[in-house]
Amino acid sequence: MSDTAPDSLIPYDEIVQEALRAVVGRVLGEVEKGGGLPGDHHFYITFKTQASGVEIPRHLMERFPDEMTIVIQNRFWDLKVKPDGFEVGLSFNQTPSKLIIPFAAITGFVDPAVNFALQFQAQVDDDGQPEVSSAGNDAPTATPIEDGSNVVSIDFTRKK
Repeated sequence: MSDTAPDSLIPYDEIVQEALRAVVGRVLGEVEKGGGLPGDHHFYITFKTQASGVEIPRHLMERFPDEMTIVIQNRFWDLKVKPDGFEVGLSFNQTPSKLIIPFAAITGFVDPAVNFALQFQAQVDDDGQPEVSSAGNDAPTATPIEDGSNVVSIDFTRKK
């Protein structure tokens, strides 16, 4: 018996990434339907600012040329969730801004109120566009964080 995984013609890593990003969409959809965050819930959402479909003000793009984390907590407005992403109004240095973020651009989602986090491996090409990785020979690695939290880190990078 061999220790190496056989070649897969099914892109499991892409399917799992898409499913986990759907969790973010469903959670944000619940907040949108409910008209606000329930209880002490609040979110830190990290995303690639150069990813395809991301629309943020120029001053934010200049300040965060690669990755940015936003906080959905007390002051946000016009949250609209779509099948491929969401848009939200936030204030930066007392300047209101509208952000449009595709789910494919998200690299992290955290709800510290319940110690829940998802982390995604975003892969971008030289132009800053998300790459679609093909199925590899290596199975993704899921590693529980040993601090008692509900965090699972999944590594989809291919071993070279």
